[in-house]
Amino acid sequence: MARAKRILVQRHGPVVRVTHWINVLAVSLLLMSGLQIFNAHPALYWGHSSTFAEPWLAIRMVETADGPRGITTIGDRFADTTGVLGWTGFEGDRRNQAFPGWATIPSWRDLASGRRWHFFFAWLFVINGAVYLATTLISGHLRRNLLPSREQLRLRHVLQEIGAHARLRFPKGEAARTYNVLQKGSYLAVAFVLLPLMVLTGLCMSPGFNATVPWLIDLFGGRQGARSVHFLTAGAVVLFVVVHIVMVVASGAWNNIRSMVTGRYAIDEEIRP
Repeated sequence: MARAKRILVQRHGPVVRVTHWINVLAVSLLLMSGLQIFNAHPALYWGHSSTFAEPWLAIRMVETADGPRGITTIGDRFADTTGVLGWTGFEGDRRNQAFPGWATIPSWRDLASGRRWHFFFAWLFVINGAVYLATTLISGHLRRNLLPSREQLRLRHVLQEIGAHARLRFPKGEAARTYNVLQKGSYLAVAFVLLPLMVLTGLCMSPGFNATVPWLIDLFGGRQGARSVHFLTAGAVVLFVVVHIVMVVASGAWNNIRSMVTGRYAIDEEIRP
């Protein structure tokens, strides 16, 4: 009968680990300072200018006979989000505030400080991303570890992985040495689609950059279109982070965290007598 022996394998190199944790810091503070900026005008539009009467998304405080309520509107639909969005009732602030203070940096209403936090960590994020991308290409990490193999791209294999993850069944033994197709696909989508879109649409909101590269705004349908895409990509990144954390915990929190701190990941290797 085969026996299993737990061994530690090297899964993440030092550059991957360092840039990962810098990204955790930078993206967290970018999101929180971004919510502070969004609170200054909690509505989104398409096109070049703000059509104040027709936002496609708005998070506002509305005065009613029963007191202030938080109302979130998407197109023609709306929902009462009192206590979460639009109005928390915690601070006694009857002004329109989409996101509560605990979710923003700074926690009080201060657009100028929020913009300074946002711009500083945006540059840290860009530089960190450039280092990761350059190292990934030069070292071959992208080709070896992130690009799915032909076998992994087969529809049957992809569906099997989706089913296994839905049942919280994760790879064991040799299969755990490398990323599965869902991990590879999600990491590639975030690193090479979502995050670049965040950077480009963020640049679209810089008047100085607009003057230098005016055609970039047109790619997103206007300045307000770029702002909307920026918000949507940030929301997609938050969704990715939530799913990522759930998967990390479900597949073995300590093992995954250790691999991203020390690079060593524990697998059960089968030993035959």
